[in-house]
Amino acid sequence: MYLSMSDRTGGQKDSQAEMPAAAATAFRLSPVIIWLGIVSMMTDISSESVAAILPLYVTGFLGLSTIAFGIIDGINQGASAIVRIAAGWVSDRTGQPKRVAVAGYGLSMVARVGFLFAGGFWAIAGIVTGDRIGKGIRTAPRDAMISEAAQPEHLARSFGVHRMLDSIGAATGPLLAFLVLVMIPNGFSTVFIVSLAFSVIGVAVLVLIVPGRRRGTVNPDAAARRPRFRWSQLRWATVKEQGLSRLLLTAGLLGLLTIGDGFIYLILHDRGSFAVQWFPLLYVGTNVVFLLFAIPIGKLADRWGRIPVFLAGHLALLACYVLAAMPFGGLGATLGCLLLLGIFYAATDGVLAAIVSRLTRAEHLATALGTAQTVVALSRMAAATGFGVLWFMLGPVTAMVCVAGLLAAALIVGAALLGGARRWTAAP
Repeated sequence: MYLSMSDRTGGQKDSQAEMPAAAATAFRLSPVIIWLGIVSMMTDISSESVAAILPLYVTGFLGLSTIAFGIIDGINQGASAIVRIAAGWVSDRTGQPKRVAVAGYGLSMVARVGFLFAGGFWAIAGIVTGDRIGKGIRTAPRDAMISEAAQPEHLARSFGVHRMLDSIGAATGPLLAFLVLVMIPNGFSTVFIVSLAFSVIGVAVLVLIVPGRRRGTVNPDAAARRPRFRWSQLRWATVKEQGLSRLLLTAGLLGLLTIGDGFIYLILHDRGSFAVQWFPLLYVGTNVVFLLFAIPIGKLADRWGRIPVFLAGHLALLACYVLAAMPFGGLGATLGCLLLLGIFYAATDGVLAAIVSRLTRAEHLATALGTAQTVVALSRMAAATGFGVLWFMLGPVTAMVCVAGLLAAALIVGAALLGGARRWTAAP
């Protein structure tokens, strides 16, 4: 399924356009991508049902400050970075990404049990850390499996299909949380039980149905000859040659100004004055938009260019910040923010993975994906923690205006950095 290095580099150096006008091969979807999407859907129902109530649970039910929530949300964004590169390397080294992914999904499932007993800052922080480490373990090998099963010329579209299924779960989880809170006021423990049940289902589907041996895996003797991991591998010649370093730098810079959704929803809640039980529906709205746009934007990225789409997604995030900071509120502003957030995720999540896949040698694919995910996770962890402090010091609206201005400047810098990398992301 992989391209040779001559296909990835030699034939691309003459191309100044990022993508051709149209793909020559008809789109075919691998069943592996469908099953992995179902696993992600079940897992996202589990994780997002908890994420949808976490801001209110921390600041309302437990009575903690926005700084405490910023730290917890920062952990939620970035704790996975601890293991992403190592998990990607293990996947590349062993040629068995499914086993690595099972370990990650399993750890997150075990962490869900802790929510049934946690009642303070440190307990919540520890459980979120365990859950996110599980996410860090599973993400790179899972995306490597998707990349291997997908047609190279339809890579972003294939990731879009997976993200569509993933976003179905991400929309369903908050909806379930909303229904629970409507029927059971302060029924947070019931939400935690529902979360655990869906996590168990996701792990079962992965273990029992998803194929365990990747396509094109070499024999054990060949695997034994693979070089041992060194940090210097992250600076191999093709990184500089093909623009991956520019991509990682840009993703990190933009990630530093990507605050957590929970903060945006808290601002909308404070200004809209809607009832607490409606809060999870904000997550539903964002993920429904993600669901609707994941495949069309992935297809657009394959045709128009993945880097322009990636940057345009951050423009949507900037517009969301501006709209959230406006002096007027109400239903229109809320719906506009949800629309823009959903477009942002549809234009960046799978598209970033597709760009990395086109800039990386086959034998380093999961490691490179893990590296990119680590950069994004660490930068977003810093963004969430920093914004919690800004909120406390300046107030929510002023803090949002500051971040919006910095993001506008970062987009200009990112566009300049990625301008030299576009020629290396041409389709095969």
